[in-house]
Order: sequence, then structure tokens, then C-alpha cells
Amino acid sequence: MCGRTACSLGADSLRRACAYRDRRGRRREPEWIRAERYRPSYNKGPQSSGPVLLSRRHLQQDADSSERVLMDMRWGLVPSWYKQDDPSKMLFKTSNCRSDTMLSKASYKGALLKGKRCVVLADGFYEWQQRSGGKQPYFIHFPQAKDPAAEEEEGDEEWKGWRLLTMAGIFDCWEPPAGGEALYTYTIITVDASKDLSFIHHRQVRRGKRAAGMPAILDGDDAITKWLDFAEVPTQEAVKLIRPIENIVFHPVSTFVNSIRNNAPECLAPIELGDKKEVKCTPSSQAMLGWLKTSQEGSSQKKENDLPKGMRQFSHSPSPRKTSAGILQQWLGKEGDPPAKKHK
Repeated sequence: MCGRTACSLGADSLRRACAYRDRRGRRREPEWIRAERYRPSYNKGPQSSGPVLLSRRHLQQDADSSERVLMDMRWGLVPSWYKQDDPSKMLFKTSNCRSDTMLSKASYKGALLKGKRCVVLADGFYEWQQRSGGKQPYFIHFPQAKDPAAEEEEGDEEWKGWRLLTMAGIFDCWEPPAGGEALYTYTIITVDASKDLSFIHHRQVRRGKRAAGMPAILDGDDAITKWLDFAEVPTQEAVKLIRPIENIVFHPVSTFVNSIRNNAPECLAPIELGDKKEVKCTPSSQAMLGWLKTSQEGSSQKKENDLPKGMRQFSHSPSPRKTSAGILQQWLGKEGDPPAKKHK
């Protein structure tokens, strides 16, 4: 399943990271809808809000269906047909939607057939592996460029920062029976775990039920375009994109992330597990170091402003815990290498 994510980019950076090419090949950045509601976080769970991409036509009927917008939605789909006054009291969980039942379960079928497809954005997601000494968390993300934290030159169009994980989702819009503001919510589609991730968590039969696997990840802008453009790509074609992928890397992180109250870079910083020989250096390990250093040090006011007010302390005030950058620097100074890796 996918029960915890991180999305730490500020609203402006997130918009730039989601740049795409329109039908005419022009570079576009999605417009934010209600950007003031978005709050970056290193530790997001169900019922919190998070950023998603969707087609503008869902909000504006005469818009080009290939045009994208960014919107902050609540995690945990509330079907439009739900009749109670308080959706938080729903008796069923909808943070994840299994791919093998999404076209049969009433909670998702209606929205999916109406083309309410979205892309859920994150730095990556967390998964827990059952071990003899308890559960060990891992952070899972796309492979990164060698230095996504490199300074960008003025006038640069191409985003050079962290490559966001793009997960397939379904959204819906619920209106309170007694009237009031509409509530936009989403669910993340899950598939069987890929070969690389199967050792952490995989679907298995338990008491007649199958446990959830990993989120359905859309790898590349072509896949994102097809998933979002519901007017041009019918449902039966779009669902062919929903499958496990292998283009991901991961590393173990501290159990600090176990508590949803903990919201700091330490949540996704790599740690050492057991024998150093168990881990191998990858470009993504170096990328994580550079990215977290930039996030932690706040080298410019612009970067500081990407953080919500409650988190700017991490850019200036030393934490009683070791900082993420410090943890990584210490790790790099040892014989072992950073642990972001693919499982062989």
C-alpha cells in the first residue's frame, strides 16, 4: 500500500517541477488552483492534503483537456454520492485503491469512468519492512540526477531540482448535503510490488484477502499526458498504464518517520543498516545529499520562502537532533557509501 509520502517543495518550485509541453510543443507550467492551501511536508498521511495534477477541463468545460492545473486535495477519496454530513465518519478507507478492483468498487468506478484521473505528486513514499526487531522504514523515489541541488542560472527554463514521483490517482468532488464548499479528495491506485520492492512489501494472501502492494507510478511525461487527458484517452486505454515499474530506488530511513507528528528532513535521510557491505553507492545517494543540504541550510531567501512558516526553523535553528545534511556527511565520511539502492 501507500500510506505515507513526502512532498517538501514549496508551491512555486512545485509548479516549475511540473512543467510540460502542450499539444503545440510549447513549454507550460500548470496553474495553481488555491495555492494558498498547500503546505509542504516531509511526512504526509491519509486525511492530510497534498498536491495533484489534473486536466483543466474538469474545472472549465471549454478548456483544452491536455492543459494541466495543480490543486491541493485531501487524501482519502469521498465519493460524490456519499450522503452523510461528515465524510470523516465514512466506515471504509479510501486512501488507496487496488488496481484489480477499481473498475468494480462503487467508491471508485463512477469517478474513474467519468475521467476523474489525477497524478499525485511526492518526493517519494515510505514503506515498512517487517523484521525480527520490528518494522524498518524505507524511502522510495525516482533515480535522481547527480546534483539536483545545483544552482540554477537566471533564465534557465528546465527544472534541475528533485524529480518528483508521479503516482496515478482518482479524484472526486463531494458537496455537503446541507450546502457549503465542495470538498476535493483523491485516492492513490496501487499495484503488485515490483521485483525490486517485493522484498520490502508485497501482496500476499492473508485470510482470503490480498494485502496492497506499491503505488501505480507513471514514469515519464507521455504516461502522465495519457493518464490526465480523459477527453482524448478513454478509460480502457488509460488503465493499461497501471502496472508496476522498476525505475525506482530506495534507502532505509530512521524510525523517526514512524510518528506522523514528526515533520523534518530527518524523515527521509538515509541511514546505515547492518553491514556496510549491504549497501552500494548510486547517483541518487549523492543527489539526496545535495538536495537535503540545500533544504536544510536555506542558502537563499528564495529557498527559505519555499518552506511554510512553521518549518523555516530548520533553515536557521540547529535541531537537538543531528541534521539530515550532517547525518549524510557523516555517512559519506565512512568507508561505506550512502544506502540509496536498487535491490538485486
